[in-house]
Amino acid sequence: MGVDTSETDLSWYALVLPKAILFAAILLVPFIGAFYISLHEWAPLAQDHPFIGLDNYVRLFNDPIFYNAIINTAGYSVALLVFDVPIALGLALLLNMNLRGTKFYSGAIFLPVVTSWVVVSLIWTWLYNPEYGLLNTFLGSIGLPQLSWLQSSSTALASIALMSVWKHIGFNMVIFLAGLKGIPDDYYEAAIIDGANRWERFRYITLPLLKPTTFFVFIVTLIFSFRVYTQVYVMTQGGPVRSTYTIVYYFWQAGFQQFEMGYASAIAVVLFLIVFGLSILQQRTWGDDVEY
Repeated sequence: MGVDTSETDLSWYALVLPKAILFAAILLVPFIGAFYISLHEWAPLAQDHPFIGLDNYVRLFNDPIFYNAIINTAGYSVALLVFDVPIALGLALLLNMNLRGTKFYSGAIFLPVVTSWVVVSLIWTWLYNPEYGLLNTFLGSIGLPQLSWLQSSSTALASIALMSVWKHIGFNMVIFLAGLKGIPDDYYEAAIIDGANRWERFRYITLPLLKPTTFFVFIVTLIFSFRVYTQVYVMTQGGPVRSTYTIVYYFWQAGFQQFEMGYASAIAVVLFLIVFGLSILQQRTWGDDVEY
């Protein structure tokens, strides 16, 4: 007796087609448009947009400011991956113990996530103030040297990264906490019966079963870190001495201050390719071991 699969096939297309259209509308069409503009000398109010081919890309790869922006963005990204992800995992492990006050602490840690980047940046700019900021006041009270947080090229980017970790850590914590809640208690009960201590249970049960969650957190944090712009604009405007110039900030300056939309679009295309390439690299080196 044959099975009619036409209805099943149509239902599959009905499920996939809206997502494909949404993906094309939100991601694919803007990328194609940006690539098209990057091949032209494009001023916003100009009537003609001369085709210049790959000249914008040639200029970009010979631009020392762009390389400086890449280095700064990469440093910021590494700082978030090194500090944000492990601390978020540690907080999730603590909250997963269901200690007293867990709901309050989880809400307090997550509160910065839903707070505006502009508001948080302004508050931390005040905290970083070298004269009357709370951080330098605290350092002076315990006899430590006070720092020029945002006024020094050696500490400005690290200061922005520190603030970003504080704001974003709650998001990763919630994702890790959801992953921990999904691990069956049977594994831990069996390990306890076999005599496994807390570290062994974490190493041989928690970490392997958290691989899908950890992979997702790394990808999302990587993409988030390469989009850094608001805190740079509010706190340092790329200074001092371009020490906090990032790719997105340079894109904004080229496109909306200098009105070189073609050049700015070339920056956007290269940024997309960098993030896409890093995501594929993570998928190839790590994602093959992840099973959902």
